[in-house]
Amino acid sequence: MDWKSHATALAASTTYPGSSWRVPVEETPRHVLVERWFSPGERGWTVVDGPSDKEAWAKAAYSDTTLVTRLGPVHADHAETGRPVTGHPTSSSTLPSLVLTMLQHGRLTPGVRLLDVATGSGYSAAVACHRLGDELVTTLDVDPYLTQAAAERLDRIGRHPHVVTADAGKEVPGTFDRIVSMVSMPRIPASWLAALAPGGRLVTTIAGTGLIITADKMNDGGATGRIEWDRAAFMTTRAGNDYPPRLNGLFTAAGTEDGEVTVSPFPVLDVMQAWEVWSMLSLIAPGIEHRTGTGDDGSRMTWMLHPDGSWARARTEPGQRTTTVHQGGPCRLYDVLEQIRWRWLEHGELPVYGAKVTITPDGETTLCRGGWSATL
Repeated sequence: MDWKSHATALAASTTYPGSSWRVPVEETPRHVLVERWFSPGERGWTVVDGPSDKEAWAKAAYSDTTLVTRLGPVHADHAETGRPVTGHPTSSSTLPSLVLTMLQHGRLTPGVRLLDVATGSGYSAAVACHRLGDELVTTLDVDPYLTQAAAERLDRIGRHPHVVTADAGKEVPGTFDRIVSMVSMPRIPASWLAALAPGGRLVTTIAGTGLIITADKMNDGGATGRIEWDRAAFMTTRAGNDYPPRLNGLFTAAGTEDGEVTVSPFPVLDVMQAWEVWSMLSLIAPGIEHRTGTGDDGSRMTWMLHPDGSWARARTEPGQRTTTVHQGGPCRLYDVLEQIRWRWLEHGELPVYGAKVTITPDGETTLCRGGWSATL
């Protein structure tokens, strides 16, 4: 495969001329790191084998797109060709532009020691090694197969970072000047702050949101920073082979129960596509899940589910702007959403992006802006 021309095109689409990241992208053979991946279909996901179709391999590997490499406990390397796999993505090779966004927020100046959290395919570690040098990069993942496969493939392209199998939410090895995470965290682990050198910088996203935290370590062992104005979302960190089961049972109940019935003046919103709203709602109700659909008559429908048993179902009929809402459980989830939407109308924005971030040495993280605050 003439991969260099493809990598050059990828670099041109994800970096600007003169960027210090252009050469690392041009000289990293991403296809070696992602030999097989999953493609979605009507009956589930099917595995794509790169070496068997080099044209499709090159197109996928050097497109600015995320390639899902693991569904539940099944890695694409071990999936049977032609047999659909069901489950939720548990690992991927993140789209290169987002990898670069996170690394750029890390301010990787020469000589800094980097901890790359969530090895995945090894792509982020590879481009970081090109920039900093192999000896200054440590990459970590909870999955032993992922770290083993990534280490072997990184070796094939001449990159040799320190590869560690460990839970990012617990102890992390060594001392680092930068910690950049390619997986979302529910809160900042105290172990990250302990592992950061004085003046060190951490970059991560908050689980269930599109918010990027950047924070610099302070003398008291905590850190201060902000929520960046650009947005990103990653898979949430996990400790086991798969994520806990989704709230499908609650979803079934939410589809049939009447609950408390109200009428909203707003049409149904696809919350997951409204990043400000989605992020603020997830901060207020961590763990919330969303479903959307279309009725036989063309009506727009949405469901909100929470691990505490709360649920909401809403429907906007064709040609209407108001929405019929059914809610049940200990919390009125749709009321929370309505409050956020009213706030947005009144202020023209929500306070999540651009918020100041304060992190105590034990990891308690507080966001605040314009009189609003939330603690993770």
